[in-house]
Amino acid sequence: MKKLILTIITAVFIILYCPLNSQAKLFHNQYNIVEDPQGVYIIEINTSKIKDKLRPVVTSELETNESVYNRLKARFVVNAGFFDPKNQKTVSYVTENEKVTLDPKDNENLMNNKVLEPYMNKILNRTEFRILSDEKGKIIYDIAKHDDEPNDGLKIIHAIQAGPMLLPDLRLEEEFFVLVRKGKIISESASSLHKYARTAIGIRENNVYLFIITNENPMNLEETADLTRRWGMEKAMAFDGGGSTSFDSDELHIISEKDNQARKLKSFLVLFK
Repeated sequence: MKKLILTIITAVFIILYCPLNSQAKLFHNQYNIVEDPQGVYIIEINTSKIKDKLRPVVTSELETNESVYNRLKARFVVNAGFFDPKNQKTVSYVTENEKVTLDPKDNENLMNNKVLEPYMNKILNRTEFRILSDEKGKIIYDIAKHDDEPNDGLKIIHAIQAGPMLLPDLRLEEEFFVLVRKGKIISESASSLHKYARTAIGIRENNVYLFIITNENPMNLEETADLTRRWGMEKAMAFDGGGSTSFDSDELHIISEKDNQARKLKSFLVLFK
């Protein structure tokens, strides 16, 4: 009896007074959150448990990540595609239920930009996260260039474009996130070469992983690609980042805009209840 009491007291002491290690896990039936004290959170989504509940959401007017989370009463919401804050129109394709609901070609600020015109094919063919279905209704997840056709027997149900692709290859120049002339980088998009908060998504064995890189440990896109590689991703891509990086669930609320002011966004990836 004394031995049992001593064991209980020791367990309580450990729980109350011992600090969490650097890879503390918050467990949930459909996802785990792995917390790194250096400012990186990895959300491991168990896709065998979520059925068809992971899908994109777009808004007619810009809205904060937390607002979408509260309004939809979702499991979690994370920021996704690029948008133009001046006219609130998309810079990324979004497909919902086999229909394109956001099309960057509808954004006149983008399409009429003479500086970007020579590179428009690269911009429109940036990488997207895809949720597909096979002939038996099984859900398959993939990351591919927008113009890539899905494998035989698969159809795209949902997709969110952003970029660039991080794995298996970092496609900064191919997707016009950097412009290189005569071997020198002369411009960059999305602060690709500088350290900022980042949002990334990866796939391993048909499970989905989110990488939320906070202002505590900002990364450039090459470092973000290395992070996803260390976690064993087969494919990975970046979502919008910087001040757009945001994540909301019961366990975790992250915003990355200056002065803790949440940025209003256009598209989101949502896990519904």
